[in-house]
Amino acid sequence: MPSLTANSPLDGFRQDFDGIEIAEVLDLAIVSIATPQGREAELASAVSEAYGIALPAVGTSIKAGSAEIRFLGLQPGQCFSVFERQDDRPVETITRKLSDSGYFTDQSDSWAVLRLSGERSREALERICPLDLHPGKFEPGAVARTAMEHLGVIILRDEDNAFMLFSARSSAPSFLHAVITSANNIQ
Repeated sequence: MPSLTANSPLDGFRQDFDGIEIAEVLDLAIVSIATPQGREAELASAVSEAYGIALPAVGTSIKAGSAEIRFLGLQPGQCFSVFERQDDRPVETITRKLSDSGYFTDQSDSWAVLRLSGERSREALERICPLDLHPGKFEPGAVARTAMEHLGVIILRDEDNAFMLFSARSSAPSFLHAVITSANNIQ
């Protein structure tokens, strides 16, 4: 009987440029958490109890140090939880901690994730990202939805000189091409 083999959207792409590394982030679990209407306090309490943090405000993210999980505040009533994938059931990982305090959806295989790092990473992104990525405006932990080269992207500044870019898996090769082209064209 034939078996299925999981493939990453970008085949584990990794390349160094002048002052930039572009690498696909592999083995990442992404679980969308939606707040049930009228139960916002219940979800906030569950996150605080389970991870010792508050849910992030829209446009920010917060990492629970001991749990190696980061919550991305994407819009009112919705955030993503992002953590290292341990198995094929990331929703169960969240449910064990948060019970039924929210609506959880596995988004792991829906996204291609790139990490741009290095002292010139912001320069490469400035060519294709309409957001103000100046360090004083888009600080570490900042997150936003935007468009890059007509493709929807979630951008997270996870360190001083590092950004994670989440784009739809269905257009991953086009997105990678746009990022590589930008990195090749900085002077």
